[in-house]
Amino acid sequence: MKRKHLVPLNRRPLLAALLALPLALSACGGGEAKESFEAEPGALQIYSSQHRNVTEAWAEAFTDATGIETQVREGQDSSMGHMIVEEGDASPADVFLTENSPAMTVVERAGLLAPVADETRSQVREGMAPSSGRWTAIAARSTVLVYNTDQISEDELPTSLMDLARPEWAGRWGAAPGGADFQAIVAGMLADRGEAETRAWLETLTDNAEVYQNNIATMKAVSAGEVPVGIMYHYYWYRDQAGDKQGSAHTALHYFGRQDPGAFVSLSAGGVLASSDMPDEAQQFLAFITSPEGQQLLVDSGSMEYAVGTGVESDPALPRLEDLEAPPVDPFTLNSDEVLALMTDAGIL
Repeated sequence: MKRKHLVPLNRRPLLAALLALPLALSACGGGEAKESFEAEPGALQIYSSQHRNVTEAWAEAFTDATGIETQVREGQDSSMGHMIVEEGDASPADVFLTENSPAMTVVERAGLLAPVADETRSQVREGMAPSSGRWTAIAARSTVLVYNTDQISEDELPTSLMDLARPEWAGRWGAAPGGADFQAIVAGMLADRGEAETRAWLETLTDNAEVYQNNIATMKAVSAGEVPVGIMYHYYWYRDQAGDKQGSAHTALHYFGRQDPGAFVSLSAGGVLASSDMPDEAQQFLAFITSPEGQQLLVDSGSMEYAVGTGVESDPALPRLEDLEAPPVDPFTLNSDEVLALMTDAGIL
């Protein structure tokens, strides 16, 4: 079956990501990128900010199993979520997949999502489908502190993510505040600690943190000794460790646990657009990627994200999801727009 895939956008600062940026389309197999997007008639339209290898594995296996053709349009969480809202009922999208849930809640608050089938929601672990029933988790990732084992010992590490705002950590930690991943972590902090404490923490970031382009750059900077510690998601480190270890050779991971904001677990989300021209097929796709087969594809993809489907174990190299002691944050109400405003007020964006 023929499938077409988009070339992803380069990572941009969070503020710029809110603009409706054009997304280039290329044929699977290395065809030339096009300036504009054209929906292929009869193909299920999947708007995705999930990892390309995961989305492609899901799309190809779904087509093989059902005969339903798919077309994937790639982008970044914030820009794609806001683009769907701008397109409204005229959006070509049938399915939306995100890396972090705040992008999905943007679309949900706009009233653009259809209810997810009960059978699909029942395939996902308890607590990972919103009470609204409008979307479901499809994967998960944990916040971690990556640290340089040559520069700092484990007993010298901060006991809380909030400690990084203290003067003794000024210039000694790194992060990528322009990315959707960091936005989701801050959204978790906001939900857990409230606006006043989150605002105060953000206001110290401009003086305390070294700013990097993304999580990988943060990890590499820590490994190179530019800063002793950095904030990121877990899977970047595990993927590098499973490979040549060039970006993480001198590092280890610290899990804050104890329901600290630094133990925030972000959910990747999947939803069906209420305006879909292929609603039955869209529901089938969401059911497939949350099924044991779909979740095993996630595990086997090497993405090192956590599986969220019942009865499917994540990669054995990872700490168990249930052992992470994440803060009691309702992931279905995380407010990316409020985070954007707070970060802008703090002079970060």
